[in-house]
Amino acid sequence: MPSTVFPSHAVRFGRLAPTISVSDIDQAMHFYTGILGFTKVFENGSPVGFAILKKEDAELHFSLHKGHKATVQNVAHLLVHDAEALYQHLQAHRVKIIKAIRDADFGLRCFVFVDPDGNRIDVGQTL
Repeated sequence: MPSTVFPSHAVRFGRLAPTISVSDIDQAMHFYTGILGFTKVFENGSPVGFAILKKEDAELHFSLHKGHKATVQNVAHLLVHDAEALYQHLQAHRVKIIKAIRDADFGLRCFVFVDPDGNRIDVGQTL
């Protein structure tokens, strides 16, 4: 039987950006640009139904889905250089934190917050 492992030399993978469903794209863009400092680099539709935001190496895609309901799973994992500073910043802006900051046994200082749609974003900093 042939191997099912994709040969690593065959194709170089580029960036991978999560698409997050939101019920109100203007509210999502306001949160991610206003509180987290992302910049909108693309939008599509009239009214807008899809947008791309970037900040440094991080990129998020937003897709409008009226009636979107968040899940209990994390939709994105954000690696940062100073988790404590981001944690304090989010607390100062009254962003809902659902898992408090901690040093985990898997080598990350981490926490989880939710955006206005209830989407869970897991934040980590390598210890």
